[in-house]
Amino acid sequence: MSETIRCWLVEREYDDKGLVTLTYATPDGESIYRRELAASAASDVTAAKELSPDQLEDAPDEATRDRYATEADRTATNYDPDDPI
Repeated sequence: MSETIRCWLVEREYDDKGLVTLTYATPDGESIYRRELAASAASDVTAAKELSPDQLEDAPDEATRDRYATEADRTATNYDPDDPI
C-alpha cells in the first residue's frame, strides 16, 4: 500500500460557470490539492482527503501557506475527516 497524506479542506471558490474549486492542504499548509467540480456535486465534499504525495503541489507563497495551515487546523479541530462540509 502506498503512503498517503491527510489533507484538510481549506478553501472553496465558486465561479460564474457553476463550478466550484476545492483546495485541500496538508496541516502545515506547504502542499495543496485542487479539484474542480460542478457546484451541484459539491454536496459530497468531506472535511479531509487521503492523498498520495504525487497528487500534491506546493502552495504558491508563504502568506498562502500560513493561511492554509490556519484553515487546516480549524477544519481538523471542528470536523472528523469523513464529515460532510
